[in-house]
Amino acid sequence: MPYPRRIVCLTEETTETLYLLGEQHRIVGISGYTVRPPEARRDKPKVSAFTSARIDRILALRPDLALTFSDLQADIAADLIRGGVQVHAFNQRDVAGILAMIRVLGAMVGAGEAAGRLADALAARIEQVRDWTGHGPCPRVFFEEWDEPLISGIGWVSELIVIAGGEDCFAELAGQPLGRDRIVSPEAVRERRPDIVIGSWCGKRFRPDRVAARPGWRALPAIAGGHVHEIKSSLILQPGPAALTDGLAAIEAIIGQWRSASGQSVGARAPSALGHVS
Repeated sequence: MPYPRRIVCLTEETTETLYLLGEQHRIVGISGYTVRPPEARRDKPKVSAFTSARIDRILALRPDLALTFSDLQADIAADLIRGGVQVHAFNQRDVAGILAMIRVLGAMVGAGEAAGRLADALAARIEQVRDWTGHGPCPRVFFEEWDEPLISGIGWVSELIVIAGGEDCFAELAGQPLGRDRIVSPEAVRERRPDIVIGSWCGKRFRPDRVAARPGWRALPAIAGGHVHEIKSSLILQPGPAALTDGLAAIEAIIGQWRSASGQSVGARAPSALGHVS
């Protein structure tokens, strides 16, 4: 059975994975939200947003496979299927799902061994971070995925907070795949008294001043201690390699800063990085 030679990636994580596997020559179209790797944005045609796509442009590229993500792209997938395109919809929502996505995508393009090595390297790095950060105090972290209304972090984000040595203030909501099911009130955040607030407002700039100005929030340990941080959504809200590398490193650094300010640092070490996996 021939492997697909003309792939359209409608979310960033599959694009990044194919580049890491050295299979970028198969990609003929990408999402306009793609920023990783930068050469993809420079070299590949942009054919979609996230919940909308130029079906005519995609069909004109004559793809033999389109990769989509979740129910949010179900209408796009249906239109492409009606247009005769083979579609695979990924739906990973946790760390294990991200690693499985990498392995499945690698197998789909005949790069199963390389994908296995990539997934194993990511899993090993995660365990290294877990071992390193598990010896210090555990700050309460509120991850703010959106501000109007307040939405707490999705599954893989919650897991990465724990791996990096923190405690997700709303861990009980992290398994809910839809943002509307992770809405929390400002009062509920106040009650949980986070030591750290991390914002990642997908599609707009994070405003720490607005966070601090919420009624009663200036008394929160995170605000009073100056532990309000942003992680770019492209690093943490894409369920792919970026979240497990730069996203995890960013959370680890933020918690490390909190520990250092609290006089309870576990030390410093050089971050690891992943490049092309052959």
